[in-house]
Amino acid sequence: MSHYRKPVYAPRGVCATSQPLAAAVGAGVLQRGGNAVDTAIAAAATLTVLQPGSNDIGGDLFAIVWDGQRLHGLNGSGRAPAALTREAVRPGPDGGMPVRGWPAVTVPGAPAGWRDLHDRFGSLPFRELLADAIGYAEHGYPVSPTVAQSWAAGVARHAELTGPEYAEWGRVWTIDGRAPRAGQQWRNPDAARTLRLIADSRADAFYHGEIGQALADHAARTGGFLTAADLAGHSSSWVDPVAADYRGHQVWELPPNGQGIAALLALNLLDGLDLSGADEVERRHTEIEAMKLGFADAQAYVADPDLVEVPTAALLSRAYADRRRAEIGPVAADPKPGDPARGGTVYLCTADADGRMVSLIQSNFQGFGSYVAVPGYGFGLQNRGAGFSLDPDHPNVLAPGKRPFHTIIPGFLTRDGAPVGPFGVMGGHMQPQGHVQLMVRTLDEGRDPQAALDAPRWFWPAGRRVHAEPELGEAVLAGLRSRGHEVTAGEAFFGYGQAIWRLPDGTGYVAGSEPRADGCAVGF
Repeated sequence: MSHYRKPVYAPRGVCATSQPLAAAVGAGVLQRGGNAVDTAIAAAATLTVLQPGSNDIGGDLFAIVWDGQRLHGLNGSGRAPAALTREAVRPGPDGGMPVRGWPAVTVPGAPAGWRDLHDRFGSLPFRELLADAIGYAEHGYPVSPTVAQSWAAGVARHAELTGPEYAEWGRVWTIDGRAPRAGQQWRNPDAARTLRLIADSRADAFYHGEIGQALADHAARTGGFLTAADLAGHSSSWVDPVAADYRGHQVWELPPNGQGIAALLALNLLDGLDLSGADEVERRHTEIEAMKLGFADAQAYVADPDLVEVPTAALLSRAYADRRRAEIGPVAADPKPGDPARGGTVYLCTADADGRMVSLIQSNFQGFGSYVAVPGYGFGLQNRGAGFSLDPDHPNVLAPGKRPFHTIIPGFLTRDGAPVGPFGVMGGHMQPQGHVQLMVRTLDEGRDPQAALDAPRWFWPAGRRVHAEPELGEAVLAGLRSRGHEVTAGEAFFGYGQAIWRLPDGTGYVAGSEPRADGCAVGF
């Protein structure tokens, strides 16, 4: 990462995404009089076409909406099919859930999420919001550089898969067996037809009509678990976001089954420490150790709260944070879960002239997800089922009708009940780590949203291993190694983020977009 951007200032509204054409689509909706929710829906639908390999029509969605007065959360994740049981699954090579094919497929939630957001907050006609996505799918667009790179990696993974369920994927997403190159024109007319059906039926065709029946028929022919009844039974859930106080602000995430609580747990630990006089090695070490503790608890306790009791309030209590904070020492540790009972994704954000703001994330999960595609409809299915555990004693164990542990998490920042703005960093388990680092860069170091996104990042995968961007500096990397961290410079995915903050005087917005990706923030 060698290039830095300037923040975008806008008086009336902003759309920030990881793909520039999608950001322009969102800005166009704002200019036509659409609100922040309309803008988010239009950009999200367009991203399924412009950024395949990160999200798709067959993916899931989460969102946080500031309606001008308060926050609302939408959990648009799907549930396991009724036939998907532990006994029906052959474990993957590591003994866990398979990551490809039908066992990894849960009911897609994105189309219903678009509709449900529109039902509650939309102003422009739903059909109009999907028009740009349909246009790009039908008429084509030149593929952007970062997307082309990840697309090529996806084609290489697909080449290793055999079975009738994978055949359609190669027809749709390859050109003579390869991925499109950067700048090459790409069309997906089957996706245009699918999006038109969703637009005209307000997603009913996906869950109760033609598309749903095609999904069920393809599963029945190729050994899948998904049925028409599974699709017809899908519903989104409106939920109350949960928060942690950090440096006089409130950082909001959606509650489980998402992993946003991991970021809040880490911020609770950091908020009780005064690092103002610490050097950069001490600060980064402490951030990493706090994040490890947050992850240990999230991975132990997060599950579908409709079916399992998740101790969210206890985990986020100050008393629990005080106990866990004592476990942060001067050297790298291998933390275990605490006991609170004692005491491959796209992210976008939008804001409008009336003060409404949206934080939205949707995803396939790992790359192109399951690599299962429905013949004739131009979209693939996510592999969110890979997030389940096969351990019968784990709260996140696979069960029919259950939502898995989810990595995608939108964030929102407020202060004393007033909105600051939406933010997010996509990228699997990088997401809560990106949220924590973005908050530290913003609230501890006073950076604007673009500078906070530009700042070099670290990523903790497991154990004492840490990946860090070389721009952190050799002195910092050496200092972390001296504390027991097994640091590798580069060689990891550090996420793609966006952020929009309301200007302090309330006259507009300042926005940033991920410098590691192709996208941008577009305002007016």
